Amino acid sequence: MPSILFEVKDQIAFITLNRPEKLNAFNREMALLFQQKLDECQHDKNVRCVYITGAGKSFCAGQDLSEVVETDGQEVNKMLREQYNPIVWKIRMMEKPVVGAINGVAAGAGANMALACDVVVATKSSYFTQAFSKIGLVPDSGGTFILPRFIGWQRASALMMLADKIPAEEAEKMGMLYKTFPDEIFVEESIKIAEKLSHMPTRSLALIKHALNFSVSNTFEQQLKIEDVFQQKAVETHDYKEGVKAFLEKRVPEYTGE
Repeated sequence: MPSILFEVKDQIAFITLNRPEKLNAFNREMALLFQQKLDECQHDKNVRCVYITGAGKSFCAGQDLSEVVETDGQEVNKMLREQYNPIVWKIRMMEKPVVGAINGVAAGAGANMALACDVVVATKSSYFTQAFSKIGLVPDSGGTFILPRFIGWQRASALMMLADKIPAEEAEKMGMLYKTFPDEIFVEESIKIAEKLSHMPTRSLALIKHALNFSVSNTFEQQLKIEDVFQQKAVETHDYKEGVKAFLEKRVPEYTGE
């Protein structure tokens, strides 16, 4: 079986990490294939939402340590540059909404990859852990950037140093994710979110995503200018015109993603 399962159905691209015997931990082949599938999603006009989950009872346990047990610092840095950094960058730059459907353990790079998604939902039995310090490493895959902005400096510092396991419901209360669902209805409810996003004005969602990306480093004045620029781009889309027309005609809009 391939390490990444991929299917496009009803304008949703389903990407499933598929090494369940390894808790979907990444090896190089899996990381590069994942990047390839993200690129396909970006360029396929038939894809209007991306849904990422894991096979079996785990989302992703991070890096498969058996692949790096004897590597030196240069090899680890190469791994970051060629595998993990491109993955989280592609997720954040994707001009379509990305749903992270966390169905079990999300550890290390797997946890930070999940946090990079636009809408993160999880089963109540899931948990998150910044496992890096347990083996003498530093959080990567954007974790030191994203996590403090979600939950604050002090909590992020503690979770990264102590490597605590945070149950999904606690993670939701902290602000790490959008919602949790009981395990038995998780797939149904998480796909409903992807379905809703896939029928919304895709260009608007992409501009919202980019505006949020800018907001983490902009001043208030700079962000007002970004909103001005992006709003003008949104006004020029087909879906804006359709949305206004449908509102005035008191009907449900039919968005095309253009």
